Amino acid sequence: MAIRLPAGQRRSFTTLSVLHTLARRGPRRLTELTASEQVTQSAITQIVTKLERDGLVRREPDPSDGRGVLVRITEAGAAVVDGRRAERQARLAELAGRLTPAERTAIAAALPALARLVELDQGRTVQ
Repeated sequence: MAIRLPAGQRRSFTTLSVLHTLARRGPRRLTELTASEQVTQSAITQIVTKLERDGLVRREPDPSDGRGVLVRITEAGAAVVDGRRAERQARLAELAGRLTPAERTAIAAALPALARLVELDQGRTVQ
């Protein structure tokens, strides 16, 4: 099931994380991306420049600060995120199909606690 992309289309974990952050949280300033991705300003600038060159993000003026710039995911970037999500879901479904009913029940019982961990980490409520 794994699809191997040509070398020119492979993305680093941090690059994919930037795309996922923008898809999930909307446009961000470079300083916000630096903090969320825990990389240097130089590194995030290089990542965003490459993503922009590849048509996956675009920079636009920050309406709240004329000197600032926001990075926004494009439709092509959102398609990359959606494609990766679909691949992960398909892979998890395939793996879950190999589990016994008791193992699947145990995982289902643990999901509320796992969702709570995510909630605590991100400072929000999971419904």
